[in-house]
Amino acid sequence: MTPKKKLAPKHITRKRTSTVATAQGTVLCWEDDPGDPKSQPVLVPITVSAPKESATPLPFKIKGASPTAQVYDVGSAGFRYYAAASALRRTADFWGGILPTGTTWQVGRTLNVDLDSGTELNAFYTRGTGGDTPGLHFFHESVRGRVFYSGESPDVVCHEMGHAVLDALRPELFNAQFIEAAAFHESFGDMSALLSALQVPSFRQILFTETSGKINRASRLSRLAEQLGAAIRVNHPDAVDPDCLRNANNSFFYKDPQGLPPNAPASQLSSEPHSFSRVFTGAFLDALAGIFTLQGKSPTADALAAASQDLAHILIDGIQAAPVVPEYFSQVAAHVVQAGEDSPFNGKYRDVLKSAFIRKGILSLQAATTLGSLKRQTLRAGIVSAQGFTSRTGELPVASIPATQFGLKKATLNVHATAEPKQFGVTASSQIAGPLEPPSAQSAAQIYTEDIFKRGHVDVGRHAHPESGVAHNLSFKTHLIVEKNGELFMQRLTFDCGFGTERSQGVS
Repeated sequence: MTPKKKLAPKHITRKRTSTVATAQGTVLCWEDDPGDPKSQPVLVPITVSAPKESATPLPFKIKGASPTAQVYDVGSAGFRYYAAASALRRTADFWGGILPTGTTWQVGRTLNVDLDSGTELNAFYTRGTGGDTPGLHFFHESVRGRVFYSGESPDVVCHEMGHAVLDALRPELFNAQFIEAAAFHESFGDMSALLSALQVPSFRQILFTETSGKINRASRLSRLAEQLGAAIRVNHPDAVDPDCLRNANNSFFYKDPQGLPPNAPASQLSSEPHSFSRVFTGAFLDALAGIFTLQGKSPTADALAAASQDLAHILIDGIQAAPVVPEYFSQVAAHVVQAGEDSPFNGKYRDVLKSAFIRKGILSLQAATTLGSLKRQTLRAGIVSAQGFTSRTGELPVASIPATQFGLKKATLNVHATAEPKQFGVTASSQIAGPLEPPSAQSAAQIYTEDIFKRGHVDVGRHAHPESGVAHNLSFKTHLIVEKNGELFMQRLTFDCGFGTERSQGVS
């Protein structure tokens, strides 16, 4: 395809001045998202050493030849390259120091990155099931004469690499046919963006000053993907938040996703994974703020780095142990709280972790009171049990659900939806009082499958019934129906930003 003429965003066309370092091997990049084009003041990039794509333990490779490592004008192809490469390296270095030793990408030794895969306001991570190159894909699109590049934003880049990180850690989540499994993948991407931004010293100081140290306020940190959100808002004003794509500082309280609509304006909660993810991300930001306040008597901006490291270690430990079940949010929360009981934390953050999940309804009060009493050996036994359940294929076992209601030729559809065994009998909070009753895996799988069919995100191919089948030709496809040995199976294609439509090269 031939890309449209590439225009430099008007708000970031500031030329390099003599005050910018120009030593060989120095490049410019953004601290975080470059922001809404209408925002003031104009953001200025920072200088960093040229990132090494091949560095281990999480190497990546951007498609095409690498430009010479030097300072490029903002808006140029060279600047966009190093803005993305710096954000990717920052994220890879952060998670590489926290993930279990030996963790590798699910898509191969090196994560492939395409900074311009075509024309749309989108970005996605894929294993390559639908024919796209496995790895990360970013795009560009012209909106009212201004060209937006999703790969220029560290928020978007770090979010998409977050999908790859979680897929490396818990590959069974990729195809799990539960709303909360998909929503947690989106939340982890946003958490990855938040944590990666906090590794930049200058950004930590800005955030500390902006929020007076209370980081669970609306801020540059909490406002995720402001530039992409501004571009989407032009044509879809209620699809994103008023000042960003999603805000980690939000007041959403957990609701049973099976009772939510499949789509809703950004001001409301829906079962769509990006929308529902905001509940967990909000709890995460509250937990991060609480942990930061415990970094000494008068924590400084640099203490934000220590807080981010501590919470990331606890989060990864909790994710490793949590079984994949329909009520995945509450299981991850329970195991995160339990992981905080371990050395070197020894319960130091118990109250802030419990409080964050209770306030968002992810843990009921009854559930929270049962945590913290189990010994670490028991928790480790739960990890072994969960890993043994899926270790052969990295996938959950399949379950069969009725297929004719989706307009398919066959009577049944096989989906990865057999729940793993649980260690904690915890649930989220009811809207009224007490805990919620967790749904069955079969029911949760059917409802999630119906949701993605309603949103038009399933590529049914030749498997649609000639009379009762329904085709959504303008919707971005995140799932694919395939036939194996005469049976139909659901496979995930991508985790995307949620705003892709018809691809220039054809509907995927």
